[in-house]
Amino acid sequence: MHKQMRRNERSIDRDSAMSIVVNGEYGVLSTVDSENQPYCVPLNYVVLGNDIFFHCAHKGHKIDNILSNPMVSFCVVGKTKVLPEKFTTIYESAIVTGRASIADNKDKKRGLQGLLRKYCPDHMESGDDYISKMFEKTTVIRIIIEEITGKSNDR
Repeated sequence: MHKQMRRNERSIDRDSAMSIVVNGEYGVLSTVDSENQPYCVPLNYVVLGNDIFFHCAHKGHKIDNILSNPMVSFCVVGKTKVLPEKFTTIYESAIVTGRASIADNKDKKRGLQGLLRKYCPDHMESGDDYISKMFEKTTVIRIIIEEITGKSNDR
């Protein structure tokens, strides 16, 4: 359920928010564990269509939380600049709400290749070899974007 943004004048449209997510270098994934304790972690990711992909180990806090409760939030901060003399910050950010799951092998490969294109475009051939070598040792999570909002302060 979407809550109204308090500073609605700073709200940006969906396409602008999506652009922040697509072009971001890293994002922060927020989950909740089985005892309703929050957990967030920064990570590299790639957007492919309406999905966000990231890789991780087969076991760990992220996986446990996603298996317990697949609803997640994902935050990306774009450009920022602190203006100390004006007691403010110029910024842009976007928040995704979605449902996370362990990717099947087809989406796993698509996600890993997307990460390779985004972060290692000059090493595609050796990257494909690395993906093949590490494929069984890696888990890929797919977040289906259900909602995206964004805001900015450009003055």
